[in-house]
Amino acid sequence: MSLTTVRKWYPKALTSIDTVNRLLDTIERELGLKPHQLMHADSMCCDDVNAIQYPPRAYEMLGPFHLGGLDGFPFAGITGMNAFAHHVPEDGAVLVFYAPHIGITKDGNIGEIHRIGQSSNSACCGAAKGALGKLLNNEIIEGNVTDLDYQQNTIEQIFLKQANRIKAASNKIFEATEVMYEAIDMRMEELVKKTHYPCKYVLLVGAVFINGDKDMGSFCEYKKFDCLNLETGVRESLLKAYYQ
Repeated sequence: MSLTTVRKWYPKALTSIDTVNRLLDTIERELGLKPHQLMHADSMCCDDVNAIQYPPRAYEMLGPFHLGGLDGFPFAGITGMNAFAHHVPEDGAVLVFYAPHIGITKDGNIGEIHRIGQSSNSACCGAAKGALGKLLNNEIIEGNVTDLDYQQNTIEQIFLKQANRIKAASNKIFEATEVMYEAIDMRMEELVKKTHYPCKYVLLVGAVFINGDKDMGSFCEYKKFDCLNLETGVRESLLKAYYQ
């Protein structure tokens, strides 16, 4: 029932356990690489629910090196990406997983979850909902990014640039999460271009990470699964192989 509820919003979603199993199986089948040959970075929200619901099999890879801050934007930047890149096994590959996150309750409510030890639902992603609230109230000032709330202010600016799109959407937190994914994806592509990796492959996996209620677990819908061959310069999508 939980997966059925999630798929009303994300039709290709799988449990996060299944996504990691498929991910590692696809890499081994297509590239001949085992989990211990993969240096893994993630760019996910620092929300504690993501740590609680992190798929255990992901730890078979090396890492993870955490690139992300609030709602998964890669705030570690070029320094973080370069640091991580130099940890990769020479006979292996870099794998970067990046995703904004969003909650869906067992009743199908999006943008919130029932967390462990709490009597009522709370926002998920709270940072995204906070930025969305300011956007809808016309409280975001263009260019206002402060030292004290740098990450949240950055999310606000991302939403402000897509204000008309978000405000016109039938479900605004869903649309804001799509906007966030696109911003993360664009920034990740920029970081990859500016980084040297001492290995043959870079794998870019973009998704939306979906948190369920405390007894639901987590889910994920992949949007991108690209393999960059650094020796040939060829870029190939492995999404079709992943969904087989």
